[in-house]
Amino acid sequence: MKVTGISLWSVDLTSHETYYMAEGKTCDTVKSHVLCLDTDTGLTGWGEVCPIPHYLPAFADGVPSAIAEMAPKILCISPFGVDAPMRKLDGYLQGHLHAKSIVDMAFWDLFGKATGQPLYTLLGGRTRADMPLYHSITCIAPDDMARIARDAYASGIRQFQVKLGADADWQADAERLSKVREAVGHGPLVYGDWNCGATKLHATRTGRAVAHLDVMLEQPCKTLEDCAAVRQATGLPMKIDEGAYDLGSLMHAHKLGVLDAVALKLSKFGGLSAMRRARDLTVHLGAEICAECTWGSDIVTAASLHFAASTPHGALLNTCDLSSYVSPRIAPDCPTRKDGRIAPPDGPGLGVTPDMDTLGTPILELA
Repeated sequence: MKVTGISLWSVDLTSHETYYMAEGKTCDTVKSHVLCLDTDTGLTGWGEVCPIPHYLPAFADGVPSAIAEMAPKILCISPFGVDAPMRKLDGYLQGHLHAKSIVDMAFWDLFGKATGQPLYTLLGGRTRADMPLYHSITCIAPDDMARIARDAYASGIRQFQVKLGADADWQADAERLSKVREAVGHGPLVYGDWNCGATKLHATRTGRAVAHLDVMLEQPCKTLEDCAAVRQATGLPMKIDEGAYDLGSLMHAHKLGVLDAVALKLSKFGGLSAMRRARDLTVHLGAEICAECTWGSDIVTAASLHFAASTPHGALLNTCDLSSYVSPRIAPDCPTRKDGRIAPPDGPGLGVTPDMDTLGTPILELA
């Protein structure tokens, strides 16, 4: 099997509600890119990447240029082995992991279709029938966030990510965590996420104000060292997100004592191949994994679900159905949440079928 053609689409995804985060970050309408790799066997492989603004050192409009730059190495390559062709791309174009993740995803889709196996089998084997979801709550007024939490709880959700820091008010952040904790009762997981937007002082004051509650903190500060200082000062467990992007950063977070949980995201690591290595290390280090990506619709959701379904027992914290937060749906046959949980697709490869009418006209076609 050889890759014979490359097609790339740009799709604007609009959140069902605007996501407000610390330091003025917002997520409303963002650009997702969808990649299709054609082969000489007639099989096609799909990928998707959606780096939201101000989150990663990644530029959505740079994806087409990166794909065009890598095209000479992608065309005529065999996707079998996956790791080997991705190493060739790494040697040809350094960095640009978000753009590489979309190619790696398409290679895995082709690998699965060629072997007749769903990706969770190729990624290590299915370890569970379905996975728990978390629900992300935009940073707005505390009472409104509590209402969102109650509605999500009623739908079966038992894990809640509480966005913090939009107004740089530590007392308001403490109230947000307190009211969401009260709204969902004892037992469900509640964690407050600043997306790197808090100072050590802000996060420490917030954490100490809610230290009597059963809550976790997520990436309050930009550096792992500052996150470690907050964890030590508050005694609250810590989830790392932006600060975890390769094996070295995982080791560093572990040594600092902040790797209670970690978000492994496809676009940060460069795709499923790198994520698989990161997962094995994370399991060895004893942290729990949130299996997901930065943003996107059904294709990237499907990849995350396969990854989550193959994560060893005891190591999966949760996953995220990104496609449920946005419209349009790119592949309507992608699974949807039920009772706070979600199962991976069962077909070969990613197991989803993009809607060509939704994709429209490609912005890039190479052969």
